[in-house]
Amino acid sequence: MKTLNLGSSSLNVSEIGLGCMRMSGLSKKEAQYTIENALDLGINFFDHADIYGKGASEERFAEAIEMNPSKRENMYLQSKCGIRSGFFDFSKAHIIQSVDQILKRLNTDYLDTLLLHRPDALVEPDEVASAFNTLKETGKVKHFGVSNQNPMQIELLQKSLNDPLIINQMQLSLMHTPMIDAGLNVNMRHDRAINYDHSVLDYSRLHDMTIQAWSPFQYGMIEGTFMDNPDFPELNAKLNELAEKKGVTNSAIAIAWILRHPAKIQPIVGTMNPDRLKAIARASEVELTREEWYELYLSAGNTLP
Repeated sequence: MKTLNLGSSSLNVSEIGLGCMRMSGLSKKEAQYTIENALDLGINFFDHADIYGKGASEERFAEAIEMNPSKRENMYLQSKCGIRSGFFDFSKAHIIQSVDQILKRLNTDYLDTLLLHRPDALVEPDEVASAFNTLKETGKVKHFGVSNQNPMQIELLQKSLNDPLIINQMQLSLMHTPMIDAGLNVNMRHDRAINYDHSVLDYSRLHDMTIQAWSPFQYGMIEGTFMDNPDFPELNAKLNELAEKKGVTNSAIAIAWILRHPAKIQPIVGTMNPDRLKAIARASEVELTREEWYELYLSAGNTLP
């Protein structure tokens, strides 16, 4: 498994991360096998959030591997906070309380990265900065980031922060490409030219932030996967053609398409199936040409100006 540095930090992690949202649905034995399989594949980055399974996914993770210092040093743990029932909360009290609860559930002393989970319209940047300073000074969090935020929201936060935000977790897949579409359709008068996220992909490259791609096999937000879906025949035909050509599965090609982008995007895959994860991990071995990348983009129903 190839590695990448997260943002401007020295954290050198697997270029594919495992999202643990569904881990609460596994038995202890199943979760243990899933985690050990990921580590054997070279995947050492694990993405959590306090809302995944209402905290049960973090608990199952720690229980499954019987967390201890020697195991902890071989992995990178990320979690997210800020989503509450019916509202968002980036208050200092909630951030610090959330991290304390996360650390307890994960049975660890620190997080490598903490992300603010979606934007809070009532955010007070100085308050967030105070929370981050406390967490950094007490050794509970090493680095910070955000999710689903645009460049101006990031700039507003960054103005008050002492440390750079190194991650922005955004939805990206072959069937969800607004970050890429607008950049290809500048000055055009159609939907793909709409700059929904204020050039966040270019911003991340300019400011050394890592984009983490969530739901890399999904279309829409909750509609489902495009993989082997008869509603997307052209895309799946191209995925299967390249999979056969490269000697991997179609899921590996879908992830390789994300990895091919020079922004060094880190896909976060959520499968709890060890065999599927093994197949996906081979994306790290795949080299797509520029032509193949564009062929996949076009087969997803996109057009070029």
